[in-house]
Amino acid sequence: MSFPAKNFPHKHLLSVSDYQRMSSAGILPEGSRVELIEGEIIDMAPIGSQHASFVMQFNHLFMTAVADKLQVSVQNPIVLNTYSAPEPDLALLRPRPDFYRDQHPLPEDVVLVVEVAESSMAYDRDVKISLYAAAGVAEVWLFDVSESRLTRYTGLTTGKYSQIDRLDQNSDSDLELNAMPEIRVNLSMLFATINNETG
Repeated sequence: MSFPAKNFPHKHLLSVSDYQRMSSAGILPEGSRVELIEGEIIDMAPIGSQHASFVMQFNHLFMTAVADKLQVSVQNPIVLNTYSAPEPDLALLRPRPDFYRDQHPLPEDVVLVVEVAESSMAYDRDVKISLYAAAGVAEVWLFDVSESRLTRYTGLTTGKYSQIDRLDQNSDSDLELNAMPEIRVNLSMLFATINNETG
């Protein structure tokens, strides 16, 4: 027996505008560990000490590498589309004099996104990477804390990344940004920390 579609409940998806109004109204307390993904409010994993440490190390490396060529954003929203505004651990943004005071960055403003995964590896890899690709983010790095491995996604073609490279402490640690090859990020300090912990 078939039933008319009207008899079935439908999800009410929140738009980014809805989400931002909820935050402004105090419905989402400041500092809440949530993000808007495909119209739904998703709880983010608590930040463990290892996660925080690697985020700080990436931030230090980027501040050294990009100088005034790009702006480093740490755990702030990027508006990918009407229904998604994830908060990646780090992003490198094209510089704006107002430092994005009037609106959050859009995909065309983003040169690189970095997600550091401690307990959220499967979600970051299977959900968020696909969202970034579909929105047109040129490059994503996914750092797996438990495996001490960085996966680099580039070669954006028809909403998917065609080039996936996996690097660990035995790999060449000097990476150039896909969209700005004149900027190179030396990950030797990051991998040296891993080697010291495992050595």
